[in-house]
Amino acid sequence: MLPFFTNPYPDELLYSAIARYHFYSGNLDCKDTLEELFGSRSVIPSVEIGSHFSILAEKLGSHYSIETILANHTIYPYYAMFLSKNRQQEIIQDVANDGQGLYARLGMVAGSICRKDGLYYCASCTKGDLEQYGEPYIHRKHQLQGIDYCPHHEVPLKKYSVTPNVVSRIEFIRFEIEQMDLARIYEVDPYAEIKIQLAKQAYKLLQQPLHSLSRQEVSLKYRGLLRDLKLVTSSNRIRQKELYKKFKQRLPVDLLAQYESVVYVADEYNWLKVLTRNMKRHVHPFRHLLMLHFLEQDIDDFIDLKADIGPFGEGPFPCLNRAASHYQKLVLPSVAVTRDFKTNAPIGTFKCACGFIYARKGPDKSPEDCFHIGRVKQFGHVWQERLNQLAEGDLSIRAIAREIGADSKTVKRYLPNNIEISKEVSESSQELMAKYKQDIVEIIREFSQLSRTTLRAKCKKQYIFLYRHDKEWLMDVLPSNQKKLKPTITVDWSKRDQEYVVKIKRIYKDLLELEKPIRITLSLIGRRLGILANLELQIDKLPKTERLLAEITESVKQFQIRRCCIVIDRMIMKDEPVILWKVQRIAAVKSHHFHEIKPYLENYVQQKQDVKNDEQTTS
Repeated sequence: MLPFFTNPYPDELLYSAIARYHFYSGNLDCKDTLEELFGSRSVIPSVEIGSHFSILAEKLGSHYSIETILANHTIYPYYAMFLSKNRQQEIIQDVANDGQGLYARLGMVAGSICRKDGLYYCASCTKGDLEQYGEPYIHRKHQLQGIDYCPHHEVPLKKYSVTPNVVSRIEFIRFEIEQMDLARIYEVDPYAEIKIQLAKQAYKLLQQPLHSLSRQEVSLKYRGLLRDLKLVTSSNRIRQKELYKKFKQRLPVDLLAQYESVVYVADEYNWLKVLTRNMKRHVHPFRHLLMLHFLEQDIDDFIDLKADIGPFGEGPFPCLNRAASHYQKLVLPSVAVTRDFKTNAPIGTFKCACGFIYARKGPDKSPEDCFHIGRVKQFGHVWQERLNQLAEGDLSIRAIAREIGADSKTVKRYLPNNIEISKEVSESSQELMAKYKQDIVEIIREFSQLSRTTLRAKCKKQYIFLYRHDKEWLMDVLPSNQKKLKPTITVDWSKRDQEYVVKIKRIYKDLLELEKPIRITLSLIGRRLGILANLELQIDKLPKTERLLAEITESVKQFQIRRCCIVIDRMIMKDEPVILWKVQRIAAVKSHHFHEIKPYLENYVQQKQDVKNDEQTTS
């Protein structure tokens, strides 16, 4: 065990900690440092990950293990989630031993993109390190391929003046403040907002527990999100052309070109197809971040997202044949999924060995949906045998229908020709029928002017019983139908128009003062005032109301602008700098919509700033 070691700082690369150890140990030759740490003078230092961790962990003591070093002080977590389970285990073995094949398994040799040709740092992070630790160090979040911004300070990264492996393959570079540019001067980047979001998501990848997910699980989560966008067929195939169109609308081609990630739709093996097809090929983590950005997914939310298990879940499924002894038991191993030709919704067909076949439209939204039947396609021999048994008893058609879970008309259709269900009522029912008939006759005699509807309300149970058992007698004895004469009501539409205007102005003021903005529409105002029917059907009789609604109701675009203006006003009141990408995030406006309203918002900000400057000058 080593007598001392420069314990890594938060988010520090192991390479950086070793470089500081080499400096503070006083070793003149890097091979001496390699022998002290790895027991070998021929180990080649690696900036991103490294090898021989089993020896290093043993020399550093019980506070370190292969997994903790790999998870906390290398860039491996950036890749881990998107690797297969088998490859994850292989990489553990690689870093524990000599590391041969490590970078090939990660795809950092042949298929790598966005390779960084040096070490990078954030000027603001460096200043913070100097204040807290007295020296700068190499952050792993700044060395990730494809990441050009600091996720915390949201500024571009700068390249360190000394590049590894230029002088010697076994040298260790330690950050020295004299070699670093800490000025806060940066070029304008039109895609800064997207790049900052990608940097934040990449940093969250570094914080995830090692191997919490694998490529297979990530693919199923992708499929669930794509299913919500109606980009997955009933047979679980991805609609690649539609996906490509939506992806192209969300992410600019110029941005993709900067990171060697343009999607060529004609290429059968372009990275977007490979990523969504769950093939054996691995895809670079930066491209996964692009996919997550397209799907508007935060890493933390994505981790908690349930994997897609198809529109009807995983089997087994229940048999819903009420006539079977295995009713509602999970005995169906699979489901056949087809597509509804009108709505494109998935249709699941479930077949049981008892001959019962049923179908329903998906996708299922709750566990209880699996016990729902949309349509019975075939009842089967077990159901038919049970129907025959019940028909030989004394049960009525309705009772049989309830017993076997079918409509009474269906029961009649499937009854054998030689079996008839008796419609005669029992002796006790005959007595009850006579009593109910007498009740009806007396009520009619006493209230001769009442209509059928009123009589039915006065004697509900008598009416229903006789309607079921002797409808012909009931219809004969009841008074003839009377047509109601609707009273003519004259509406003063001019007066009502003025009343509506007053009410709408009042509720409009209340809606504008809500803490959480809500889009002002005709239907919203109509529902809240209870006058929606008149606003929709009689608006031609309400000219003042119509003009007012035209002035105050909002389109989706107008509502997005109002939300953003509210955010801008709050920023100005708090003397905060108005940064439009922050306005977009707080107002929750999608990027392709935000680009449309951005010129208006820029003009609004300028006007507000001019007013504020005029007020300061006057005072």
